[in-house]
Amino acid sequence: MTEKEKMISGLDYLACDKQLKAERIKAKNLCLAYNALPAEDFKSKEALLRRLFGKIAGNVIIEPNFFCDYGYNIEFTDNAYINHNCVILDCAKVTIGANVMIGPNCGIYTATHPIEAKARISALESAKPILIEDNVWLGGNVTILPGVRIGRNSVIGAGAVVNRDVPANSLAVGNPCKIIRKINND
Repeated sequence: MTEKEKMISGLDYLACDKQLKAERIKAKNLCLAYNALPAEDFKSKEALLRRLFGKIAGNVIIEPNFFCDYGYNIEFTDNAYINHNCVILDCAKVTIGANVMIGPNCGIYTATHPIEAKARISALESAKPILIEDNVWLGGNVTILPGVRIGRNSVIGAGAVVNRDVPANSLAVGNPCKIIRKINND
């Protein structure tokens, strides 16, 4: 099994693998090209995003600067807006639902490392997928940690660190992120 196959399967893998390194370089070069485009060059922006992401449907707007590890593990359903300075570490799949708004300076991190120093020094890492369902709004400076699912219609307050699932129709804030109330979406 290749290191990429291990990564995609959620197993421990070596990120320093030659193939994975080449794929990260490709994605980073596409991000750099995207970030350098003139603000009004919508056609070139869309073309670059289609080359970068695994799936992109409908209207997706991403403000520069945007960075990701691989790109092909990121999927958009429809009508998403990502504000400036977003970083997505997509070692596992990141699914972004329809009508999602992501505030500035957000980080979406699927990668994780061993807690024990000896294992961590070996350069092994693993990744867990992240799912952001439809109609979610992430405030500025939100961090989403590996393996989290954010339920539809939820709002995550600015500065939150989301380390566990958030059910649908929830307002959640803080570090660590906690649900403070349900949102009535009738």
